[in-house]
Amino acid sequence: MDARIIKIGFGGGCHWCTEAVFQALHGVIKVEQGWIASFDAHSAFSEAVIVHYKEDDISLTTLIEVHLHTHKSSSKHSMRKKYRSAVYTFSGSQEEQAKSIISSFQPEFDHKLITEVHPFKLFRPSPEAIQNYYKKNPSKPFCTKYIDPKLSVIADQFQDQLKRIRHV
Repeated sequence: MDARIIKIGFGGGCHWCTEAVFQALHGVIKVEQGWIASFDAHSAFSEAVIVHYKEDDISLTTLIEVHLHTHKSSSKHSMRKKYRSAVYTFSGSQEEQAKSIISSFQPEFDHKLITEVHPFKLFRPSPEAIQNYYKKNPSKPFCTKYIDPKLSVIADQFQDQLKRIRHV
């Protein structure tokens, strides 16, 4: 029997970076790059991805841990409206689970985690030309400067979850 496929949203930095990080993980089936909006004070669109994954191959705990370690999850900066540090959930139970998981990782960080959990409301995909950015442009300066170090974190800390990275 096939594992159930679940989806969750992540925002933290540039969606090109976030997309490449999750595309590199075993168990991730699809990554949709674009902008996500939540509700109320978080209704403005922010760069993010929707990750579709097989829960038998990778856990929500591992996905959140990877996310926390591959963007500035404890850093407040002036661009947080565009680059909201967040997990976007698709159900109440997923929201509670995500909050608990983030709290459980706080001891691993020197500063307070600012990553928030918000209910998913809307998604706007990126233009086709910039989707799969790293796969299409691995040697571009942006990729070598910003994405390669994030992939190195995965290779060092999450080796068991790393796919072989193939460029298009």
